[in-house]
Amino acid sequence: MNKLLDRLSYKYGRYGIPNLMLYIVIAMAGVFIVELFVPEVPLSQYMYFDRSRILQGELWRVLTWALIPDTTSIVWIIFSLYFYYLIGSGLESQWGKFKFNVYYFMGVILTVIGGFITGYTSNTYLYYAMFFAFAVMFPDFRVLLFFFIPIKIKWLAVVDAVFFVIMLILNIIAGSWSNVAAIVISVLNFILFFFNDFRTFIKNQIYYAKHRNTYKNNRYR
Repeated sequence: MNKLLDRLSYKYGRYGIPNLMLYIVIAMAGVFIVELFVPEVPLSQYMYFDRSRILQGELWRVLTWALIPDTTSIVWIIFSLYFYYLIGSGLESQWGKFKFNVYYFMGVILTVIGGFITGYTSNTYLYYAMFFAFAVMFPDFRVLLFFFIPIKIKWLAVVDAVFFVIMLILNIIAGSWSNVAAIVISVLNFILFFFNDFRTFIKNQIYYAKHRNTYKNNRYR
């Protein structure tokens, strides 16, 4: 996947949208501000993904669900939007605008497909998948948990991965197939991008383990 994207980026990289995450964050902030100061205009009610409404002609819902803020708290919206921008701009700086655009919009497309299958979806797992990608690319990056506890991003990713598994199991038990589809699809996007990296990592670990054991055996003969 990465090799294909690198070739496509070399040929078509100029067509990527620069600072994509900045535009997304600004749009989410705009929705939050309107709903905060003009409560009689519930924008999110006209934006969330709803298969039946889309099929009735409200086609904008195919995309606008990705721009709905994930909180109604002023404090947490500042934190979440800053964090979205941080991980989005970090991935773009590492991958380039084209590859980051592909990752984000592939996540959108896969989530929409899941939404049409189940009838409903949200952007929660879309941004989780982006967070996991950032954690893989920058595992030792430090963030301030609760604004004052420094912690490496990889440990937050581990906690979120455990949360993912628990949520998947609970939703399967409860029969909430829309949530199951959203979780699986978001992970699918992440796996497609990092499959070769994980395969290489596992091979290297197996190789090192074999040679470490060989070294130990030779040492104690």
